[in-house]
Amino acid sequence: MITTPITTDLLRGSQDLEKTERGLMPHRLPAWARTQYDDSQMSMVETQPSGIRLVFRTAATVVELDTVPTKRDYVGAPSRPDGVYDVLVDGELVRQLTAQGGDVISIDLTTGASELRVGEPDTLRVGGLSGVPKTVEIWLPHAETTELVALRTDAPVEPVPSTRPVWVHHGSSISHGSNATHPTGTWPALAAAQAGVELVNLGFGGSAYLQPFIARTIRETPADLISVKLGINIVNADAMRLRSFTPAVHGFLDSIRDGHAETPLLVVSPILCPIHEDTPGPTGWDLSALAAGEIRFSATGDPDDVPAGKLTLSVIRAELARIVGQRALSDPNLFYLDGRDLYGEADNATHPLTDDLHPDADTHELIANRITQHAFFRRSVR
Repeated sequence: MITTPITTDLLRGSQDLEKTERGLMPHRLPAWARTQYDDSQMSMVETQPSGIRLVFRTAATVVELDTVPTKRDYVGAPSRPDGVYDVLVDGELVRQLTAQGGDVISIDLTTGASELRVGEPDTLRVGGLSGVPKTVEIWLPHAETTELVALRTDAPVEPVPSTRPVWVHHGSSISHGSNATHPTGTWPALAAAQAGVELVNLGFGGSAYLQPFIARTIRETPADLISVKLGINIVNADAMRLRSFTPAVHGFLDSIRDGHAETPLLVVSPILCPIHEDTPGPTGWDLSALAAGEIRFSATGDPDDVPAGKLTLSVIRAELARIVGQRALSDPNLFYLDGRDLYGEADNATHPLTDDLHPDADTHELIANRITQHAFFRRSVR
């Protein structure tokens, strides 16, 4: 077996590759951006490699990848499924693997306390491949922090330069892939495959707050089309009022435009979420559901506070539409999409949000199908 160093030219979708004591940690934010927050949630989700994949050309019949996964265990809740590694050969999904061992973070949802248990690396093995030259992609688990230790094959590997347009997308947990069952089954990954573009997924579960460092990351990332899905996390955390939300959106878009003055840019408002359509945040754990071994969420704000500036999804959609309409008068490459066109009331009746906040795997496919039919995609990738 030949051991090939894992380098950035074998990775797509990552912003940085950090050397660790055990191997290499792919990051979805660059090192400078990671110095601009002190938040455990963001630290966790940006190391979860949604959209990151190893891509190489080889005639190998056997591929081995040593990894150290970091799994999450929520006290009192059902065990989470192991993260899935999708293996594609010439664009076709041929194998799905899971890594055992690794580290485990145990989280108490009622107190926020966490404990780390350190484990050992595991070896993922794909055998029986044809001996002809082919492109192999290994998509890392979208919601399981993954350190890469070693890549081995029984034939040499070489990088594969991409000639496809690059799509940079930013959003919250739904964009990150919450409740999707495998990494190429998240709606951004599905949409990228349908549209024939290279995905850079900057969707961060519970962490999309119009942070300037994310806007600047997008600014510095080469892109042929950009989309930003804004609003739900700000309601979840009751993080802003309307008077601060509006200039924050303008500033976020200004920073992106500093590096991508004419790149097609789509602003997407939140999909339907009944608990927060007209009720502000913050979002809370449904403790009665947790006591029954289920994870569900509830809206804890007061609708009477909306006139004073508290945000709901209805308020955010109206304001995003207004902002984009205003800016589009001088920015012909700026577009708006109402998130309810991706998932609305009729969809909620047939595919209700599994925990009152996140869609299921079938709904990820539904969202992907709809966004790739939007004029923005058709215009941008032709």
